[in-house]
Amino acid sequence: MDTDGGLWLAFGASGASYWRTNAVHDFKVGPLQDAWEVLVDRQQQVWAGTRDEGLYDGLYLFQDGLFRPAPGARMLGPQIFALFEDHNGWLWAGTQNGLARWDGTKWKIYTTRDGLSGVPVRAITEDARGNFWVGTENGGFNLFDGEKFIAHWQTTNGLPGNDISCLCPDKDGDLWAGTFGHGLARFRNGRWTQYSTSDGLASSSIGYLVEDGEGCLWIGSNTGLMRIQEKSLDDFANGTTNVIACRVYREEDGLPTRECSSGAQPAAIGSPDGKLWFPTSKGVVSVNPKELRPNPRLPVVMIESVRVNGQEQETNRFNSAWPQAITIAPGNQQLEVQLEIRYTALNFAAPDAVRFKYRLEGHGAVWTDAGSTRVAYYSAVPPGKYRFHVIACNEDGAWNEAGSVLDITVQPEFWQTGWFRAAVVLGLLGVVAAIVGHFSTQKLQRQLQALRQREALEKERSRIARDLHDQLGANLTQVALLGEMAEADKDAPAEIESHARQISQTARETTRALDEIVWAVNPANDTLDGLANYACKYAQEYLALAGLRYRAEVPAQLPAVAIAPEVRHNVFLAFKEAVNNVVKHAQATEARVRLRLQPDSFTLEVEDNGRGLGETDARAATRSGLRNMRARMEDIGGEFWIGPAAGQGTTVRLTAPAGTR
Repeated sequence: MDTDGGLWLAFGASGASYWRTNAVHDFKVGPLQDAWEVLVDRQQQVWAGTRDEGLYDGLYLFQDGLFRPAPGARMLGPQIFALFEDHNGWLWAGTQNGLARWDGTKWKIYTTRDGLSGVPVRAITEDARGNFWVGTENGGFNLFDGEKFIAHWQTTNGLPGNDISCLCPDKDGDLWAGTFGHGLARFRNGRWTQYSTSDGLASSSIGYLVEDGEGCLWIGSNTGLMRIQEKSLDDFANGTTNVIACRVYREEDGLPTRECSSGAQPAAIGSPDGKLWFPTSKGVVSVNPKELRPNPRLPVVMIESVRVNGQEQETNRFNSAWPQAITIAPGNQQLEVQLEIRYTALNFAAPDAVRFKYRLEGHGAVWTDAGSTRVAYYSAVPPGKYRFHVIACNEDGAWNEAGSVLDITVQPEFWQTGWFRAAVVLGLLGVVAAIVGHFSTQKLQRQLQALRQREALEKERSRIARDLHDQLGANLTQVALLGEMAEADKDAPAEIESHARQISQTARETTRALDEIVWAVNPANDTLDGLANYACKYAQEYLALAGLRYRAEVPAQLPAVAIAPEVRHNVFLAFKEAVNNVVKHAQATEARVRLRLQPDSFTLEVEDNGRGLGETDARAATRSGLRNMRARMEDIGGEFWIGPAAGQGTTVRLTAPAGTR
């Protein structure tokens, strides 16, 4: 566009035209009329590039009303793809042979020898910082410092595609690059971000780019003219959304065709009056972004159908009264429900431009940006109450926030209910408590048994100490005294003889007492047979010394019954006391010892033919030795009984439990 407001247009095989105030003038460009790009420089010189001119020049300069071959243009080759004027006023040309610069007097061509990543050169631009950028057809993207190429980007270091078609720096200092088949790319802070059809673009084949003053980027493609708010592109790059809000203009919006032209620079431009001019394969169109009026009509959102585990539920395809809620009963043969909800929106102005968002409240609070997808999938929905909410926007981004709502109730199986889970928890707690209680009881019983054993051991040690003190100590003391008396009476033989007899008798008694103590301590004697043999042996020896006849009535075969040490010891001491009483008090000539067995006890009897129990003896039964005998038997859980014999004399009966405790 020149300073007079005229617009130069290149029409390919139709040459070039100049349009101003509704008047059009056509001009031939080269022998084949194959003009592809036209540029008006600051000096108002008009340059035109051609293609496929064979041996002819590719660059022309408008002079004296005609397009003539530009000075020195033969070295550029017959194909010119891009024309650009930098801030110094130098003219740059992208050609099939590389990047060319016209300084006003001569051309200089930069190629791969100078670091250019590839040829031909398809796009040239300069940003606000003075950085000079060059895009190639298959070699990627280059940064040029005016003399050499200092950096380049390709797919190996982040560029989405090496096929650069156009470049556009924006007001924020970012650089936008279009490709012939890999979508749109943004270069910011040394990092590339790619945008493609899967992200919301109408096409990944981009012909040109231009920024308007309303914060939007306009993109020409083979499927329509796209307008995208740069904020939407930023949100996508930042991860705020996963779909780009893209408005696509086609024939229904006034374009002569949806196919925008591509492969030439300059292409789309902005005029001083704020209009944007866009080339298409069927002519040029213009629009003033400030005059665009967004569509105020909100799309009507509808839920079409719901599938549960592959089975379709109620639907409004044949019934306009879509239910506001559905209930999914238990028994779906699956642990968790699989939901498929289909929805749509009515927007007659641009039905393909409708975008959707949805969420399942109770299953997640974040909105899912579905783009143009019209179905929502939820792979695992546990029992509970949910609300599915879907909203939509029209082609101009006006959202119907009310959208459509569906309440969903997923009823639980019995084993998914709260009471069942509570019962399971209580049952588990009960089992745990029982196990803990069992092991705690076992532990306490082991501790109690250990305490009992320790107590029994201490008691046995005390008894042994007492027996040693009472019997052996007293006897040894007596022996020592008798020895001293014998020494004192050494001149009296009769006294010495008497003392010797007493010493001998005391020694025998000491030996017998020691034998009793050893017998009581030895655990090998903790049997009924051991007790019976030792008791009968003691009675036989003691009664024989006293001159009494003795008779023992004991079963020939005694069972192998274990007896607790304290039972054996106390029964023997009580038995010993009974035998001593026969010798000392009964005035008997004969004594009998009987052993009788019961299922869980045994009875040891001592019977004599003496004078029996008189009144005085009956009173004595409650005193001293007899009282001790009774106490010993009661301590071991046994019984003590004394009374007259069947004929003449007295019977002492000792009953004790058999077996260990």
